[in-house]
Amino acid sequence: MIPKIAVKKLDEKAVLPTYGSDYAAGADLYALTDGEVEILPNETKLIRTGLSMEIPEGYAGLIYARSGLASKRGLAPANKVGVVDSDYRGEVMVALHNHSAIPQKIVSGERIAQLVVTPFLKVCFKEADELSQTVRGEGGFGSTGRK
Repeated sequence: MIPKIAVKKLDEKAVLPTYGSDYAAGADLYALTDGEVEILPNETKLIRTGLSMEIPEGYAGLIYARSGLASKRGLAPANKVGVVDSDYRGEVMVALHNHSAIPQKIVSGERIAQLVVTPFLKVCFKEADELSQTVRGEGGFGSTGRK
């Protein structure tokens, strides 16, 4: 059984998320704009979707770039991955950043990002004086790569 998520249209022109294929992990999010929105090089603009949603407790909606939009036009979420928490009921917005050298335009109905709904673990952080030892230890930032 496929879980259902309640989605509220905040505007009649808003488009519900859709999957591009039967096995797609992310559902496309669509822009809701009044005309064209121009995003200059190195600029970030908040793009409306016109939707709010009720993500179940224990899950989060993760907003990722659409590969075509990012690779062909240089547009991707400014925060790399947006997070929609289960207790958020406001409009889902996408902060699109223009990484290209030319202005880009977004129009209403255009696919601007993808939403992956995923379970997560809530943990309790506790202070410790020592941590267990591992072979890797404190090696980070490429330390596991081959030389």
